[in-house]
Formats: sequence, C-alpha cells, structure tokens
Amino acid sequence: MKLPMTPSDLDLLRLMRAGDEEAFTQLYRRRQPAVYRFALQMCGSQAIAEDVTQEVFIVLMREADRYDPERGSVAAYLYGVARNHVLRRLEQDRLFMQFADTPDEADAIVHSALISEADPLLELTRNEMISAVRISILALPPRYREVVVLCDLHEMSYVEAANVVGCAVGTIRSRLHRARALLLEKLRGVRASKPVSEPVNQARCFA
Repeated sequence: MKLPMTPSDLDLLRLMRAGDEEAFTQLYRRRQPAVYRFALQMCGSQAIAEDVTQEVFIVLMREADRYDPERGSVAAYLYGVARNHVLRRLEQDRLFMQFADTPDEADAIVHSALISEADPLLELTRNEMISAVRISILALPPRYREVVVLCDLHEMSYVEAANVVGCAVGTIRSRLHRARALLLEKLRGVRASKPVSEPVNQARCFA
C-alpha cells in the first residue's frame, strides 16, 4: 500500500496491519522517543527504559489488532503498554535510581507543577531545584509519579492520561493534585535541611 502524504498514527497502524513495513518504521520513529522518555522518567534507569521501549514495539507488531481506536489514540495505547511494562519491572527489581541529565524536563515540573507556590522555593539555585525535582518525582508512589510524568512532562490532558492509566478522569485530577502537593512537601524539606549556600547532595537525598 502507498502511504498518504501525511499519515496519522492510525493510518500507519492500519497500513502496518496490512503488512507495510515502512508504515511500522515511520510509526516507530515518530513515537519511540516519547515512549522512551516516559519509561525513563518513570523508572530513572536507562537500561530499563530501553528494554521497555523495545518491548512496547514488539507488542505493537504482535498484537496490533488489539488496539481499539474508540478507547484512545495510538499514542495513548503505546504509553499504556509502556506503563504496564515499567510497573512490572519496578515491582520485580525494586529499583530507585536517579534521572538522566535532562534539565529541561525538570524545568517543566518547576514551571507547571510548582508555579502557583514557587515563592518558598526560590532561594534554591536552578541546579539545586532541578536535582531536587528529579529525585522527588522518583520518590513518589507509582500512581502519583505516572500522572506527574504524563500530565506535567508529556503535557497530556486529563482525558488522555486517564486512557493511559485506565481510570476515571476525576481520579487523574485528584492524583495529580496530591502528587503536586507531595512534591512541594519534599522540596520544602530539601530547602529546610540545606543552607542556601550548600549544594543539594543527590547521594544523601537517596538515603
């Protein structure tokens, strides 16, 4: 089959189901970076994120017929598969590792999740804030961590996040509210325990 000029994810998936390898390649190139970032932001481990990303697209190749467009977008489906694999790995490995060096992502949390109550935290330097945010996100329970990653880092709507997680929109809203409150508590705790002139020690934060 010939690909449309600007195929949607669904176009590519339909062509892929019909045996078009180029369609799969395009879909992979389009969605792989976001799936990888989501997995990394959820677990903090590059090795796990790489494994999960590979598993997601293997599932897509093997089980593409299970995708139901009435239940959400192709992207949401891929995030949902990634979420299930990440949570399974975290349960198996019980890993708690720090984020890769991705300051822009941490900045997104600083501006979106904390902007309404940022004043108490402004004495931290930018680097201290980014470090503390990364650690605090990974310290959240998975049900809160995933909504922060989906809504604040990947800028999903409540509806889209609900499709990924498989819960009601109201649940996403309440979990995100609670997650942001927990982040503020953790960041205030970092601020209270460290003088302004003393850098935040990541190793100690993991203790």
